Amino acid sequence: MQEIIKPPVEVRYQKELEALASTDSAEERQKRPENWKMSPKAVRTFILGSEKPIEYEGSTYLIQKKYFGNDALVERCIVTLAGNRGLMLVGEPGTAKTMLSELLSAAISGNSKNTIQGTAGTTEDMIKYSWNYALLLAKGPTREALVPSPLYVGMEKGILTRFEEITRTPAEIQDSLISVLSDKVLNIPELGDDGFLFARPGFNVIGTANTRDKGVNEMSSALKRRFNFETVMPVNKVSLEKQIIMNEVNMLARESHVDMKADEDVAELLATTYHELREGVSSYGHRIDKPNSVMSTAEAVSVYYQTMLTGYYYGDGHLDVECLVQNLVGAISKEDKDDLEKVKGYFNTVIRDKGSKEGGIWKQYYEARKWLK
Repeated sequence: MQEIIKPPVEVRYQKELEALASTDSAEERQKRPENWKMSPKAVRTFILGSEKPIEYEGSTYLIQKKYFGNDALVERCIVTLAGNRGLMLVGEPGTAKTMLSELLSAAISGNSKNTIQGTAGTTEDMIKYSWNYALLLAKGPTREALVPSPLYVGMEKGILTRFEEITRTPAEIQDSLISVLSDKVLNIPELGDDGFLFARPGFNVIGTANTRDKGVNEMSSALKRRFNFETVMPVNKVSLEKQIIMNEVNMLARESHVDMKADEDVAELLATTYHELREGVSSYGHRIDKPNSVMSTAEAVSVYYQTMLTGYYYGDGHLDVECLVQNLVGAISKEDKDDLEKVKGYFNTVIRDKGSKEGGIWKQYYEARKWLK
């Protein structure tokens, strides 16, 4: 396959998926929901990792943990998708809702690309189907002239359809899902008596919605009843957040052929900063004014990676703490300029004390506060 910037999950982890599918016992194969690529147990292992390596085609694969969060939530998501109700992942931006939906789709359907990206401009034909107007004029409304959209593809093939940022779409567009989720049938009036597409087993919908968007286009009660809701919470441990930052940054570096690796001390510094600003309290017990901006792990990864690239291209392969603070300023102040004052207060109290007591990189971090302007 030609090299691409971001391979789909099913391509990036192709061998892991094949190895896991091959390990399903006869009993587990019988338990596979129809049209699933592997059993629910194997799907869980793909997302949460394995303790023992798996032998497949002469090679050994240790399934890495890909989602660092609530393991029970992952199990509930898998069970929901095995049933008749859709799955709705809600939470703060940057809490890995999209990543989780991609992992689920790749493991269950072998396809994470069947996606609707919700925006204010999303229309019903972007969700269901549209027409090839040249064929429509030449032959009239026929199946051949119909251009399937993600929901149609999911129903026709019996695979999952992902609906990203569903609350960004107009309410009347959202409600076009109601009858599909209820009856598992899509009506195509232009085709007359033959205009019904019945969903194959394996079809379901995974939606995501940011709680920050609540009220933009609030979902109707009727649509909410068609989904099981799962709230994806921010990472609540610095050690886990540090591990996520290191994993994601190293993966981005490999994909971009950047010959640098994430530094554990820098990752811990950044994870601690984001965790304490998000929680409003430091490990020393300081009370902190929480910024209004989203202090997500995804933003922390972006700040680290930007700093790494600067060090790679301009700093002889060394990461500069002053550059880290500069990138932190850009990430935090993009939504609310007043947040910068809160971060200054954080540096002048918490980081000052950490620099004084722990020295090293924390002292460098405090000395770089001059860039908070």
